[in-house]
Amino acid sequence: MNKQDRNFDDISNKFVQNIYGTSKGKIREIIVWQELEKILATYPNDKPLTILDAGGGQGQIACKLAKLGHQVTLCDISIEMLTLAKHQAQKDNLNLTCIHSSIQQLETCLDQSFDLVICHAVLEWVADPVAIIASLKKYLKPNGYLSLMFYNYYALFFKTVTLGNFGYTQTGLAKRKKKTLSPDFPRDPNDVYNWLSQLNFVITQKTGIRIFHDYLINKNKAQAEFEQLLELEKQHCQNDTFLNIARYILVTAKQTDE
Repeated sequence: MNKQDRNFDDISNKFVQNIYGTSKGKIREIIVWQELEKILATYPNDKPLTILDAGGGQGQIACKLAKLGHQVTLCDISIEMLTLAKHQAQKDNLNLTCIHSSIQQLETCLDQSFDLVICHAVLEWVADPVAIIASLKKYLKPNGYLSLMFYNYYALFFKTVTLGNFGYTQTGLAKRKKKTLSPDFPRDPNDVYNWLSQLNFVITQKTGIRIFHDYLINKNKAQAEFEQLLELEKQHCQNDTFLNIARYILVTAKQTDE
């Protein structure tokens, strides 16, 4: 783990409230699950899959997959986040393996390959994203899937300009305050696509997460007319016209190495 990589132990409760308990968190979770279901559908439905949720935080996705009977391993560098995940798994009587580890150090405590590796909202918090993707690749079975979601630099740039913060764009959108929920390293999508290609992944799908929500002028509409907004997000999330201004981009990629 690089000393610049982010650990959420200090603000885990704030993270839960500000991300998952909001309309933006609900949209993110719904669209992400929609894409994960497409991956699951490519496998026979009578056999549990082995799944690694790397940097999976408090385990919403991991627990949901475990409920379906899959063998899920969750790792995270935040012990506070893992504690939340364990409590939820115990409450729902789920078989969820939790490992307190950074992705880079997983090899010291995990010797297994997986049908599906999930890594959502991690790349924007680490200093060496290529090393993260390379680490994840080690845990994929041949022809296994990687579900990779990252915070989109261009969405942040677009939002910054629409707010009139022109001076901030000249700084390269350098983060002003430490230990906030604003990601440390927003990622250029083209960089991420190139990293995946260099590591012999084939991208099978790109999905925008929150292509409209974050640009609403009337923020109350996100709650008051949530279903209408969600339907539009679903309808256009894979439209190339909107993809590059999505707050997050979710990439489904397939391992192609023999």
